Amino acid sequence: QVQLVESGGGLVQAGGSLRLSCAASGLTSTNYIMAWFRQSPGKERNLVAFHSWSGYTAYTDSVKGRFTISRDNAKNTVYLQMNSLKPEDTAVYYCAASPYSSDRYSPSTYSYWGQGTQVTVSS
Repeated sequence: QVQLVESGGGLVQAGGSLRLSCAASGLTSTNYIMAWFRQSPGKERNLVAFHSWSGYTAYTDSVKGRFTISRDNAKNTVYLQMNSLKPEDTAVYYCAASPYSSDRYSPSTYSYWGQGTQVTVSS
């Protein structure tokens, strides 16, 4: 049984930093794409960043240069370092995993999801 558990969310002032962690268990190999999505009330769940098993990473334009996704395969953990946070980054952040490589930007590609962690950035 695959389980993804996020941690590290919280309340921070604009310009501050947070690091989110996602501990994965039950994945049969490291050949998964790991990703972070976020969702604000009344809005769609959108990709923030993904990290393929080969090391390729990609980010949504609004976080480029501020956020960094990384993974530690030995610990089965993926991280999202968020710097220079803005009020518009406020959302519930979800960790996701997929064994497929098609349309890595779409939530429908991902088979497994964490429960989400709230990030609130005050102005």
